[in-house]
Amino acid sequence: RLGFAHLDTGSLYRATALRCLRAGLTPDQSTAGTPPPAAEEAMAITPEDLADPDLRQEHVGQCASVVSSCPAVRKALLDFQHAFCDNPPGGKPGAVLDGRDIGTVICPDAQVKLFVTAGVDTRALRRWKELMDAGKQVILEDVKQQMADRDSRDSGRDTAPLAAAEDAVTLDTSDMDPDESFLAAWAEVVKRMP
Repeated sequence: RLGFAHLDTGSLYRATALRCLRAGLTPDQSTAGTPPPAAEEAMAITPEDLADPDLRQEHVGQCASVVSSCPAVRKALLDFQHAFCDNPPGGKPGAVLDGRDIGTVICPDAQVKLFVTAGVDTRALRRWKELMDAGKQVILEDVKQQMADRDSRDSGRDTAPLAAAEDAVTLDTSDMDPDESFLAAWAEVVKRMP
């Protein structure tokens, strides 16, 4: 509705992780050394990497959570994210970024900050349905455990931990469908836009 450019910053970390996995590296190998291989892979990301359908595989997400805790990887991707905000692609009038540290690290001065959340049971069920619809055979409890493990890693990391910015509006979508979630977010954005 606003015509803004959109960046799912999690896809940057997923693309980094996928590049590492395809290079035959484990998550731990990806983040070891100076510079770590994952930082080099992060700097080599292409638009094609961000469109790769394999980004949404569960093992890629788990690796992305490990890779994203590496300060050198975060630093490598920080400039990309800042450039996207400062000069949105396609001459767009603004940018919307979603990710786990946008309001606290990437865009602390953003005009509007939403911290969109839902309970782990709700998020796991949504993810399980998404995977099942894509033809993946997964067990709901496994998805839930992986999600809880990722939340714990991301919340506890030293560099850019998952946290709501103090001035963010927290929007719990546990009891909302996608349309209701969008409308609730839109209402908050409209209140805060000049």
